[in-house]
Formats: sequence, C-alpha cells, structure tokens
Amino acid sequence: MGAAFIDLSKDKLIVYSLGRDSVVRMEIASAPVGEDYSFDLQFVPAGLEESCLSLPLDLLDFRVLELPFSDVSKIRELLPYELDSLVLGGASGVVFDVHLLGESDGKSRVLVAFLHKETLRAILKGLKASGLDPRTVTSVELSHVLATASSEEDLMRRLTTPVTLEAEARLQQAAREADNPSINLRRGELAYTADTEKTRKSLKVTAVLAILVLIIVLSDLSFMTISLHRKNRAIGEEMRSTYLSLFPHEKRITSETYQLKAHIKELKDRESSFTGISPLETMLELTRISRPGTKLTEITMDRDAIVLKGECPSLSDVQTIRDELQGVMKDVTISDTKPSSQNTTLFTLTGKLGKT
Repeated sequence: MGAAFIDLSKDKLIVYSLGRDSVVRMEIASAPVGEDYSFDLQFVPAGLEESCLSLPLDLLDFRVLELPFSDVSKIRELLPYELDSLVLGGASGVVFDVHLLGESDGKSRVLVAFLHKETLRAILKGLKASGLDPRTVTSVELSHVLATASSEEDLMRRLTTPVTLEAEARLQQAAREADNPSINLRRGELAYTADTEKTRKSLKVTAVLAILVLIIVLSDLSFMTISLHRKNRAIGEEMRSTYLSLFPHEKRITSETYQLKAHIKELKDRESSFTGISPLETMLELTRISRPGTKLTEITMDRDAIVLKGECPSLSDVQTIRDELQGVMKDVTISDTKPSSQNTTLFTLTGKLGKT
C-alpha cells in the first residue's frame, strides 16, 4: 500500500496514505485520543511499508543553543551535557533531536526539540497495538515554521503560539517530511527497530554452516570489542590523568576533549598579547622534557625571557633538566634552589626563548 502519514493532534489521530509519485490525501483511519494515548483504530489496512508520525507542537519543548561547532552528530553526542542543566529531571528523561539554524565564525546555533521519553513511549505503544510502527517521529507544524520563519525571534514566537495549518498545506508539508524529516525523535532506546527484527527473522533460515561461521565471526568481534573497550578505557583514563595534571584546580570534567579545546581557544585568544613568541609552541616543547618525580608548578613568559618554577627529587635532577632545556631555550640558568618540606628540591630556571 506504500507510505502512511500519522497525524496526531490534541484529541484526534488520523492516518493518511501518501502516493509515491504525487501527494494523495486519503484518510484510511481515525480515532479519538485517550488520556493514556490509546487509539481505537478499527480499519488500519495491512501492507503499510512504512509510516511517519507527526506530533503537535504543544507536546514539544524547545531550546536554542549556541555551540562552538556545527557537526550535527557531534552536537547530538554532547547535547545531553548541555540539557542536564536546562531540563527538569536531566537529559536522561527526554528524547531530543536538533535542527541547525545557522553558523558563523566557527559557531552554530541549533534548535533543540524534546519531549519526555515516557510520553513518546506511550504514543508508540498505542500505535503498535493498532499495527502501526512509525519509522520517523517529527512535527509538520515545526517543519512549516522552520521553513517560513523570517528570523529566530519570529521562529520562537510562532513555536510558542502555533497556528493550525490548512489541510492542503499540511498534506504538502507531510509529504516533504516523509522524504526528508526536519527532526526525528526516534532515537536511543526508542529508535526504530523493525528493520532489525526483519533481519533477525531472516537469519533463522540460514544454514547451520553459515550459523557456525557467524558464531566464529561474532566471537572474534566480541574479543576485538572487549580489547578495544579496554584500550578505550585506558586511553580515557590516561586522557583524564593528563588533563588533571594540566588543570589540577578544575573540578567539573564532563568531556576532556571539549574542555581542552576551550582552553586552547582561550590561549589562542590571549596569544595576541605576546609579541615575537609562541606560548603554545613553547609549552608543547616543554612537555617533551620530563624526569621521574619532576613537575613544573609555574611558567612565566614575556617578550625576552621565560621563568620556570617546579620541584624534583634532587639537585642533580635540576642540573639535568637545565641541560635538557638547552634544546628548547637558550642561556638557561639555575636562579634558585631550595629544599621543600616533602624532601624534594624546589627550583627556579630562567632562560630566553629560542633554541641555541
């Protein structure tokens, strides 16, 4: 029979059929909406290949955020950290998707649409009981507003005071959404799985030999997955350890990569205050010089000189560090050394930027 468009409003659910080559409006079922999102669809025909569900705007909440990147997959990955402080109960209780509004100067503004998981779960459960399992969950009203809003202010005003679309305009927008949805809220634990179920059923007729081969492959993949998981965990722990050594006073760490990029951007913004020196390049060179038990506690750079303060196990280590710094700086001297309360040696080294 082709594709179906499921239109949910506040008090009614209507199912339409959509033609493949042209937009054909044919109501094939309708039902009132129960308080628990139960639907009494009596005449839903079999043979619907796929369907798209449209939710009304009053079920959705929206936020507009500015982020320092425009990759939608990366935005979806990091957005829960942003939503945790914006959504009552945290991001784990909602399902969301984003629509890119625009980008400039390396930053992007996105519209985040979300609703409670349990609400969407109840709607999908009611539809499945009637033989409908929508591949996509979007909003025709939202897509229409996104396509016609003249500005961001106009967008938010129209989202908070939605206007009902005329039947013909609604159908045209529904056909476009079925082909290219502006958002899709079927994500995470509520993602569309019918294709997976069909694949699983087809595997039941696979020959015994193929199953044995599959088991071998899966065993190998499982071993690789466990190995990669351990490596990823080790890399993650090493990244956090390195990050904490660079920024020991930072307490809240949600994403080392994201926060490190923010620090690098901050350093780049400050780079213009230096003349003739490259602080980031110098710090990178200093990270290649390491001695067991040695750490730098303070680095001061100006146009003419650099001062390094730190501690190490002994005075001989200070001299060794000084010698190693000759490859990074010139005229390196030991300005001060003194014992600490931890049986280590505090030192101060001075030199000039530039290699000897």
